[in-house]
Amino acid sequence: MQGPRFEWDEGNRTHLSRHDVTPEEAEQVVTRDPIVLEAQIRNGERRVLCAGRTVEGRSLVVIYTLRHGRIRVVTAFPAKRKLRRVL
Repeated sequence: MQGPRFEWDEGNRTHLSRHDVTPEEAEQVVTRDPIVLEAQIRNGERRVLCAGRTVEGRSLVVIYTLRHGRIRVVTAFPAKRKLRRVL
């Protein structure tokens, strides 16, 4: 069984690296039953704000959208202390 497909390019990879997050970590959060915190329409796209843990236990917030049947991570960053306690 194949998991969800992600869309990565230099733009979103570079953006994640600024927050010291790898694409693999962002994918782990999205695919490991994250908590959806909010969803909104932005620039004509539905953006989902979710939070969860990586395989290594790192708490992250990930914002993603669906494009052409693929998950495109817009940004990801470490969760603040208050949210980490809930995760």
